[in-house]
Amino acid sequence: MDGCFDLAHFGHANALRLAKACGDELVVGLVPDDEIRRCKGPPVLNEDERRAVVESFRWVDEIIFDVPYDINPEFMQTLWRKHRIDYIVHGDDPCLLPDGTDAYAAPKKEGRFMTIKRTEGVSTTDIVGRMLAASQQTRRGFLSPRKSGGSDKGGNESGEKLSHFCTTSRRVAQFSGGGGKPIPPGARVVYVHGAFDMFHAGHVHLLEAAKELGDYVLVGVHEDEAVRSRRGASHPILNQQERSLGAMACRHADEVIMGVPDEVTRDLIATFNVAAVVAEEPCAPALADTPADPNRVPREMGIFREVAKGTARGADLTTATIIQRVADDRAAYEERNARKGKAEENYYSLKRKGEVDKAEERGA
Repeated sequence: MDGCFDLAHFGHANALRLAKACGDELVVGLVPDDEIRRCKGPPVLNEDERRAVVESFRWVDEIIFDVPYDINPEFMQTLWRKHRIDYIVHGDDPCLLPDGTDAYAAPKKEGRFMTIKRTEGVSTTDIVGRMLAASQQTRRGFLSPRKSGGSDKGGNESGEKLSHFCTTSRRVAQFSGGGGKPIPPGARVVYVHGAFDMFHAGHVHLLEAAKELGDYVLVGVHEDEAVRSRRGASHPILNQQERSLGAMACRHADEVIMGVPDEVTRDLIATFNVAAVVAEEPCAPALADTPADPNRVPREMGIFREVAKGTARGADLTTATIIQRVADDRAAYEERNARKGKAEENYYSLKRKGEVDKAEERGA
């Protein structure tokens, strides 16, 4: 399976999970920045930032770099001979080149192409749209949840639709390897908590660094209201369930707790026998009526740790940085989203009419 994996989300992760179920090993081709620019426009994240997330997905066995956007006959033969690839997998949504031709025409002609179901309810286009709305709200000064009356009613001041994605226990089990990894007897448990919004390279490096502090990484994903109370009414970009699935897909997370409060309590520490606490934001900002320091208890207990995420490119990436990149080039992203949004609407229209090819259902 190949792709850009720009703003990699749980839909990408689910595609990789389904692709892995089609065979024994999953090799992922990562399209480079220059190819993305040629075919789709500039990516939000650079190749190193995209690579960090793809490598962290628990279903990926190997990555191939500098792959072309289209599977041309010459590159296809390289995949068969050099990389021992048996089949190429992609979602059931169309993938077209700038000239309107099918990017996967060559492997389809050879009969070595497999189709999986696209994960509905999320897309990079959708997430960029949410970021555009969030940056617009911030620019207008809608920072307090009290100023954004109706954020729980399916809309916001910008008129953008908020996410109401709901997952299932089956999907959670699929992402968590059947229900999460139990804590081994005597294991040193490291609790890492945060919003984990739009799971990115900074999160990957944070969890890698946390793993060095113990044997078992327990990730606490903050509830939506806790994120709003600290970051403002236009946050989070992804809701609690979407953010939790993103964290579950990471191989460095042994277990994920969905919807925790941002304040770390003695009860939580005792329940999971936590030996060290790490925060996505060690010095979290606070709006009105929120605790000044959600890590006060672990600090008092002497178990709070601030970790160095390393010097690799992308280690210092934050959700705020990603939103700012989109906001800085707002006009270009609005134009691209309008164009891609029409393509997605057309895909769903055809699917409702039964005109999309039947997708592979193994592992769905």
